Amino acid sequence: MIEVKIRKVGNSAVMTLSAEMLALLDAKEGDTLYAVRTDDGGLKLMTENPELQAALAAAEIVMDENRDLLQALA
Repeated sequence: MIEVKIRKVGNSAVMTLSAEMLALLDAKEGDTLYAVRTDDGGLKLMTENPELQAALAAAEIVMDENRDLLQALA
Protein backbone atom coordinates (compact mmCIF):
# COMPACT_ATOMS: atom_id res chain seq x y z
CA MET A 1 0.00 0.00 0.00
CA ILE A 2 1.25 3.46 -0.91
CA GLU A 3 -0.07 6.50 0.94
CA VAL A 4 -0.73 9.68 -1.06
CA LYS A 5 -1.57 13.11 0.37
CA ILE A 6 -3.94 15.53 -1.34
CA ARG A 7 -2.94 19.20 -1.23
CA LYS A 8 -4.41 22.42 -2.50
CA VAL A 9 -2.71 24.25 -5.38
CA GLY A 10 -4.64 27.33 -6.47
CA ASN A 11 -8.25 26.27 -6.96
CA SER A 12 -7.36 22.62 -7.51
CA ALA A 13 -6.58 19.64 -5.31
CA VAL A 14 -3.52 17.66 -6.41
CA MET A 15 -1.74 14.52 -5.38
CA THR A 16 1.91 13.87 -6.06
CA LEU A 17 2.84 10.45 -7.40
CA SER A 18 6.10 9.05 -6.12
CA ALA A 19 8.66 7.46 -8.40
CA GLU A 20 7.56 4.11 -6.95
CA MET A 21 3.92 4.72 -7.97
CA LEU A 22 4.95 5.83 -11.46
CA ALA A 23 7.01 2.67 -11.83
CA LEU A 24 4.07 0.50 -10.70
CA LEU A 25 1.83 2.23 -13.25
CA ASP A 26 4.52 2.07 -15.93
CA ALA A 27 3.97 5.82 -16.39
CA LYS A 28 6.21 8.85 -16.67
CA GLU A 29 5.87 12.61 -16.35
CA GLY A 30 3.53 13.97 -19.01
CA ASP A 31 1.54 10.73 -19.40
CA THR A 32 -2.24 10.77 -18.97
CA LEU A 33 -3.80 8.60 -16.28
CA TYR A 34 -7.42 7.48 -16.28
CA ALA A 35 -9.30 6.96 -13.01
CA VAL A 36 -12.05 4.34 -13.30
CA ARG A 37 -14.55 3.62 -10.54
CA THR A 38 -14.61 -0.06 -9.64
CA ASP A 39 -17.67 -2.11 -8.68
CA ASP A 40 -16.69 -1.98 -5.02
CA GLY A 41 -16.60 1.86 -5.02
CA GLY A 42 -12.83 2.20 -5.29
CA LEU A 43 -10.79 3.85 -8.01
CA LYS A 44 -8.43 2.16 -10.42
CA LEU A 45 -5.67 4.21 -12.09
CA MET A 46 -4.89 3.17 -15.65
CA THR A 47 -2.43 4.43 -18.24
CA GLU A 48 -4.65 3.30 -21.13
CA ASN A 49 -8.03 4.83 -21.94
CA PRO A 50 -10.54 2.08 -21.07
CA GLU A 51 -13.18 3.48 -23.48
CA LEU A 52 -10.68 3.41 -26.35
CA GLN A 53 -9.62 -0.14 -25.45
CA ALA A 54 -13.27 -1.28 -25.48
CA ALA A 55 -13.87 0.40 -28.86
CA LEU A 56 -10.75 -1.22 -30.35
CA ALA A 57 -11.82 -4.63 -29.07
CA ALA A 58 -15.29 -4.17 -30.61
CA ALA A 59 -13.75 -3.06 -33.93
CA GLU A 60 -11.52 -6.12 -33.96
CA ILE A 61 -14.55 -8.39 -33.51
CA VAL A 62 -16.37 -6.68 -36.39
CA MET A 63 -13.28 -6.92 -38.61
CA ASP A 64 -12.88 -10.62 -37.81
CA GLU A 65 -16.55 -11.29 -38.57
CA ASN A 66 -16.39 -9.39 -41.88
CA ARG A 67 -12.89 -10.28 -43.03
CA ASP A 68 -13.90 -11.41 -46.55
CA LEU A 69 -16.05 -8.33 -47.16
CA LEU A 70 -13.32 -5.98 -45.96
CA GLN A 71 -10.74 -7.69 -48.16
CA ALA A 72 -13.05 -7.32 -51.17
CA LEU A 73 -13.42 -3.61 -50.44
CA ALA A 74 -9.67 -3.04 -50.05
